[in-house]
Amino acid sequence: MQDAKDEIKARLPVEDVVGQYIELKRAGRNWKGRSPWGVDKTPSFMVSPDKGIWHDFSANKGGDIFTFVMEVEGISFREAMEKLAAQAGVELTKYDGGDKKVAEKKARAREALELATKFYQVCLTRNKQVMEYVFRKRGMNKETVKEFRIGYSPSGKSALKDFLLKKGFKQEDLETAGLLNQYGGDMFRGRMMVPFFEPSTGDIIGYTARILADGEPKYLNTSDTILFNKGRFIFGLRQAKEAIRRSGYVVIVEGNMDVISSHQAGVKEAVATSGTAMTENHLKILARLTDDIRLAYDGDAAGVKATERAIELAGGIGISLSVISGYNGAKDPDELIQKSPKAWKECVEQREPAIDWILKKYESQCDLETGPGKKKYSDEAMKIIRMIPDAVEQRHYEQKVARRLDVSVEDLRAKKIPKSGVKTRLKPIKTDGKTVSETAKIKSLEDQLQAILLYGGGAGNGIKLELPEDETRLAELELIFEEKFGAMPETELKKVAVEINQRYEQERKQVKINELTKQLEECSDDEEKTEEILREITRLRKNVV
Repeated sequence: MQDAKDEIKARLPVEDVVGQYIELKRAGRNWKGRSPWGVDKTPSFMVSPDKGIWHDFSANKGGDIFTFVMEVEGISFREAMEKLAAQAGVELTKYDGGDKKVAEKKARAREALELATKFYQVCLTRNKQVMEYVFRKRGMNKETVKEFRIGYSPSGKSALKDFLLKKGFKQEDLETAGLLNQYGGDMFRGRMMVPFFEPSTGDIIGYTARILADGEPKYLNTSDTILFNKGRFIFGLRQAKEAIRRSGYVVIVEGNMDVISSHQAGVKEAVATSGTAMTENHLKILARLTDDIRLAYDGDAAGVKATERAIELAGGIGISLSVISGYNGAKDPDELIQKSPKAWKECVEQREPAIDWILKKYESQCDLETGPGKKKYSDEAMKIIRMIPDAVEQRHYEQKVARRLDVSVEDLRAKKIPKSGVKTRLKPIKTDGKTVSETAKIKSLEDQLQAILLYGGGAGNGIKLELPEDETRLAELELIFEEKFGAMPETELKKVAVEINQRYEQERKQVKINELTKQLEECSDDEEKTEEILREITRLRKNVV
């Protein structure tokens, strides 16, 4: 695939690719702009046409056109490759030796789904009863129906199948696309059809379908196919991406209809996980677009469980969540929007940290005037608090719960939490023992040191770091050096290098101390091991300024 990458890079200048997303201005040989992640106050995003790379100094990200599209679109490398290959007019099958039959099956399935969507749209316009449901009962306007390509599947056993077969498709094509049931008839019958859009290309990859007459299931979704994977798919992301980039936040609602209603009401940042529980992949995709992720779940028991799960997953990838609640008596965003779109917009702004929200829910379920009530509350509270990856934030909530129960933080930490409740607990993702947030800080210092070591001449003496060999990475480090240190005389650069190196070592030692502190909690019953860890923490603290 390296040949394909090189060909795509040769055809697509980095400034042209990046310029599709952010405004760039010439700055000498380079181009400069504002971070697409909205974290800089002044332009700190650099693009080097000569080197074919970019670097965002405020967000500490960088790379080539592939990494940029992956980051800004929230997609995988393969998806970025396919997107850029299409722009460049590069045939990937000529390079990767991939299975052409699989590529042909995918292409045929996409064609079938596109034509099926048009068929459903026409069927909608020809059925007055369905139009009454869509436009009056559901409250959709023409622009929304057009944007989301809403349609209707006839109630006959094989209306769509017969139509597509006449158009030259084979039954195998329809099976691959997920359009047929186990008996070979139409999968969707007598339902309002809402297509699933592939976020980066806009291709139709499946459907969610709401039954209009009596019957079950109320909603029927496309099963996993060669094109659709429910563990990664986020409903509404295709339509929401631009709004998310502009506003800097995303709203996760429970239902697909909540998404559609929210977009129509003007809150276009809304998305949903489309009939499946949230996964780590869902959060990772959204976290690439923004770190302000707001949950708009119901406040019932299921909503609390879903929030617990989301907090657990978010802790694993080093992000924080907030919760939108209090729908003015409505049961969900869709119902609130039908009453007052303005009230929904106000709710979106009036969010609170997810931990605070869930602690209030636990408190409302327990009688804190009794011993058993305090025990139950502290059990649930400590389970959720221990999912928080940041030590300072964790301490904050421990102190808050301790004050509410009139006990010490030490009392809370001494609790043996029962295994009931959240059954799975993911540990924070680590790189060499560091959490994601710690890694980001250390990586920034490491980038600067490597840049000085490579391009700073004698100023790099005393820096002990391995150097990369990848050409894109070397070019990125050169850009970092030019931007941060290029104008410094060597004498000043030497002093700066020493200071950065000292901070780098201190940060690494602090990470080690944090790791050892967490180990103390896990081996509290082993006195010998506890003493050993305490001695190591003491030794390290003597060297941390």
